[in-house]
Amino acid sequence: MSTVHQHMKPALHNAMWPGLVGKGPDSEPPIDLETMLDLTAAAEVDGVKFDGVDLFLSLPHVDIDSTKEDLVRLTDGIAKRNLVIGSMVAPVWPPTGGGSAMGSEEERKSFLTQVRKACEIGKTLREIGIRRYGVIRIDSATGPSEWAKDPVGNTKRIAKTFREACDIAEGYGERLAAEGEICWGAMHSWRRMVELLEMVDRPKIIGFQADMAHSLLYTLGYNAPEDRLLPEDFDWSSEEVLMAALRKLTDALRPWTIDFHVAQNDGTVHGTGSHDTTGRHCPVNDPNGKMDIVKVAGLWMRDASGAPTKAYQHICWDGCMFPNATMTSAQTWRDVLGTLIAVRDAHGWD
Repeated sequence: MSTVHQHMKPALHNAMWPGLVGKGPDSEPPIDLETMLDLTAAAEVDGVKFDGVDLFLSLPHVDIDSTKEDLVRLTDGIAKRNLVIGSMVAPVWPPTGGGSAMGSEEERKSFLTQVRKACEIGKTLREIGIRRYGVIRIDSATGPSEWAKDPVGNTKRIAKTFREACDIAEGYGERLAAEGEICWGAMHSWRRMVELLEMVDRPKIIGFQADMAHSLLYTLGYNAPEDRLLPEDFDWSSEEVLMAALRKLTDALRPWTIDFHVAQNDGTVHGTGSHDTTGRHCPVNDPNGKMDIVKVAGLWMRDASGAPTKAYQHICWDGCMFPNATMTSAQTWRDVLGTLIAVRDAHGWD
């Protein structure tokens, strides 16, 4: 017997890149896109299924140099599973053909080339009809320690690169979202993230991609102790203090937020494979998870007056760095889907 759900929007998506991020020679083997799509399509809770997927535009999942024929094949496979495509990650980092956004002219050119290719794919997928919403995700493709050698100059240089990326995106009818994460220079604290977006000053084209796991670490001031919002000896049982810190964070970043990842975090920092030390995404029901997912999602999805922002047409679950045994378990995705439904029932709209 199916349950009556509160709302029909936003759409519910699953991220495909957890099959790749943190995987590799010094970790576990990557999980191919077909398997990730099958796991997503098979999940069902009370008659509700995932509406779509968010993609990583890098091999072994999707070649950034895909031809139109390649993309038609890709979309056929996704459409036959009754899924659509939403947001997509541009491979802007040096190991995937990009370059630092504050690097040499050559590196900046590589960064912008990857943005252009991603926007081209985005436009083609819109023309094919499988992608009606979503953004292109970017970051600064450089670490906080490199950035810290010249904070003022480097932030200006990243802002210049991002402005040029906005020009490219606008030409393709795309929007960019910068995902704040403690491992990206000039994006490694909530205050620096706002500063960068303000400096780029293209609010119609670039915004913030909020990931609940990464933004939780902003409150702890990793890589930016001067911007921490929780006391050093914070007792995680004090939900009131945590929610007050998260409220301050979301009030600063929510006006910029155009893409949203529901996620859980255990408050620790780690990295696997080639991925920089960053936040630990936890399974949705991890006993060490620090957030009431539905409650915290509301801080991002509702404005200061409590009304849904409707700033994005879908929400996505991000489960980077789960072990492959967790990733390939059908129960994992039922649990995730159930949580996304609960988030939509609490904060969605029709």
